[in-house]
Amino acid sequence: MARIGVRLAPRGGRDAIEGWIGEELRVRVASPPVEGAANKALVRLLAKALDIAPTRLAIVHGALGRSKVIDVEGLSDADVRARLAAFGDK
Repeated sequence: MARIGVRLAPRGGRDAIEGWIGEELRVRVASPPVEGAANKALVRLLAKALDIAPTRLAIVHGALGRSKVIDVEGLSDADVRARLAAFGDK
């Protein structure tokens, strides 16, 4: 299981993975941080980028803040980085 740190920018105008800053992945979503909408958009975007089901992602820390920790079931840290890099090239 991989664990990744994410810095989320809700109401970012569009859904996009901006890349790694150190050990933290920068992500923006268009959804506002109301009633979990931004978290849901984040999980959907990461699931699409990683080519996995959204149910294999879990926000384990920071659900109410911008800095989050997400567990990715079934992938290693190297797999996550490789798939995110390939998604950015599309």
